[in-house]
Order: sequence, then C-alpha cells, then structure tokens
Amino acid sequence: MSKLKNRYLSLDVFRGMDVALMIVVNSPGNGDTSFGILKHAAWNGFTLTDLVFPTFLFVVGNAMSFSMKKYENLGNSAFFKKVLKRFLVIFLLGFLMYWFPFFEEGGLKPIAETRIFGVLQRIALCYLFASILVHYFNTKSVLFFSVIALIGYHIILVAFGDLTLTGNAVLKLDKFLIGADHLYHGNGGTAFDPEGLLSTLPAIVNVIAGYFTGKFIQKSGQNFETIAKLFMAAGILIITGFAWDLILPFNKKLWSSSFVLLTSGIDIFIIAILIYFLDILKPGKWTYFFEVFGRNTLFIYLLSELFIISLAEINMKGTTAYNWIANNIFIATTGDYFGSLLFALWVMLTCWLVGCFMDKKEFYIKV
Repeated sequence: MSKLKNRYLSLDVFRGMDVALMIVVNSPGNGDTSFGILKHAAWNGFTLTDLVFPTFLFVVGNAMSFSMKKYENLGNSAFFKKVLKRFLVIFLLGFLMYWFPFFEEGGLKPIAETRIFGVLQRIALCYLFASILVHYFNTKSVLFFSVIALIGYHIILVAFGDLTLTGNAVLKLDKFLIGADHLYHGNGGTAFDPEGLLSTLPAIVNVIAGYFTGKFIQKSGQNFETIAKLFMAAGILIITGFAWDLILPFNKKLWSSSFVLLTSGIDIFIIAILIYFLDILKPGKWTYFFEVFGRNTLFIYLLSELFIISLAEINMKGTTAYNWIANNIFIATTGDYFGSLLFALWVMLTCWLVGCFMDKKEFYIKV
C-alpha cells in the first residue's frame, strides 16, 4: 500500500485497457451467446480475446523495465529473495483463487481436485524467470534465450506429441507431473490446462518483449523516432509470426511460438500508438477510467474473479446468483447477445468503482 511515483501514462492506460477487457471476456452472462470477438479461438486461430493474456504478460515486462532499476544496487542474494517472494505470493494467490470458496458440503474442498496452474500462476512463473534472465545476463544472452526458447518449444511440440487437444506435449507433461485432476476441465470436460507448465516457456518471451520495449522507450524518449522504430519492430514480429503460422499455427491454448511473435508485435504496435496519443498529443480526462485499472491491477483482477466465483456459489431462486442476474435482469431485457455483454460490463464497472474509490484514497496494493 503506497503512493505511485514515476509512472508513464501510456503504461497505466495500456495495462488498464487490458484489465478492463480481461474482466469483460471472463464474465459473460451467457458464454454461448457472447459475441465472437469476445471468445477465444476454439483451437487454432486468433481473436481479440486471445490477445488479452499475452498483453498482460507484456505489460508485466514493461513494468519490470522500471522496477528492475531498483534492484541493480541490491546484492544478488537480496535481489533473488525479493523476486522469489513476489513469485510465491502471486502463485499462491492464484492457487487460492481456484480453491475458493474452500468449503463445500461435507467439509473442505479437496486439494487433490484443485487446479494448480492458471493465469496468476503463469504470471508468477514468467515474472520469476524473466527477472532472473534480465538481472543476471546481458541483452544478447536474453535475446538468444528467447530465440532458442521459441524454436526449442516448436521442436518439443512436434517431437513429443501432436498439435491436438488430447495429444499435445503440454498435456502429456502436465499429466505426468501433477495428474489430470489438477488440470483445467473447461474444454468440454477434457483435462487440458492452457496455462500448463511446458507452455510457460514461450510465454516468458512475451514478458521479455515487454521488458525490452520498456527499456527502449525509456532510453530513446517518447518522440516520433521512437514511435517509428517501434512500428518497424512490430511489423517484423507480426510478419515473422504469420510466416511461422504456416508450419506452427497461432494457438493461444498451446501458446505456440508463432502466437508469441504475433501478440508481441501487436502489443508493441499498440504501445507506440498510445505513446503518440497520450505522451505526445496529451489526452483529455478520458484516460482516467483506464488509469484506475492500471494502478491496482492485481487487486482488481482478483476482485473480479472472486466476485464472479461468489455469484456462481450463491443460490438464488433455483439457480445461481450469477445466472439469475444475467438472465432476469440483462438478457431478459436486452436479448441474448447484448444482455451477455451488458452483464460483463456491469461486472467490470462494479470492479472499477472499487478501484476508483481506492485511487481517490491513494490506496495502492503492491505485492
């Protein structure tokens, strides 16, 4: 809990836009009647929703480009303890979120059936490994790791499985290490974790891309030359991603190497645009809405997930509070698709109001 210092408006807004979209896509009133743009690709392919999580990792890297400066004067031991502590807290929060509400009829919810990996857990792992890489190794070595990680991951996917939901190498490793009961079962009941351990390897590169983008912006300044170079880098990554897609398709659930290049390129493109509109042209007051999300990111994300889970656990007139509110208030009055969207916007705005109150009180929760 502290005041914020030395923040870039473009970073806060970028992070806030992503969190707002993340809440919307995670809380549809009726997932079957959500607009296609607010759904993940069924397997291979790419939608706007597929950009949300890699963007979150990208902005984690952006933030690291500022925070890692504070660690430069720390000894290696102090640095490692600080990074490890943050990793453990974020990972544990993610695990507890999936275990919540902890109790069911007959006692404690069985840990043996609780999902181990997930969104926060992947963020924690990627943050840990990316922090170690950029702290202990020089730029060329980190870039070399990124290339080898993406190529190596491609080889592993092809050598140790196929590219299907039930036969891929990510699933095989997760089943071997932790068992099917600890995996995500939202793919029509099939055990497969889109945040599995093996697919975390290429996801680290999204954080590294965000880190080097942030470092470059700080070094080069917020000017037209910086924007032009960012556009060039984004174009190269996106084109390379599409070329790689020909042999390893874009796949968010497998976090394919082509997916990493595409999403990193798009994120660099977006941050370049935001620099132009927010840091060069200077915006009006509209940015505050997204700044609220960007200043208490982790807390608001956790709040949104616990809010949704709680609504799904509360019984109301023969169904859950989640379904009753969505069906009887939003969908009944505005139709299936718009009703589902408005319900998601209601969840998002509810979380925003909490974040706004915290921001007005200058109350910021950091891990």
